Amino acid sequence: MKIISMDVMSTGVIAYYVLIASRDGLFTPIISDAANGAYADPVPQAVILTGIVIGFSIQCLMLVGVMKLARDNPTLETNEIEKSNTP
Repeated sequence: MKIISMDVMSTGVIAYYVLIASRDGLFTPIISDAANGAYADPVPQAVILTGIVIGFSIQCLMLVGVMKLARDNPTLETNEIEKSNTP
């Protein structure tokens, strides 16, 4: 449940930034014959894309950790898991 909640939170933050950044009348900065106008800044787009990739990699890392815990401890009781992993 914690992994799913982290993914939902990450998706919500990205959706919030996309909502804030979306404005009418902005053009993508691509070479064309159109007249110069208000262009969208590509830096926030790159930051959001980087955030998506980092969020995906963190989620994969957490899933690998859960798979290792599930293999080593065949129980759902956190108290038992903590007892078996304490040095």
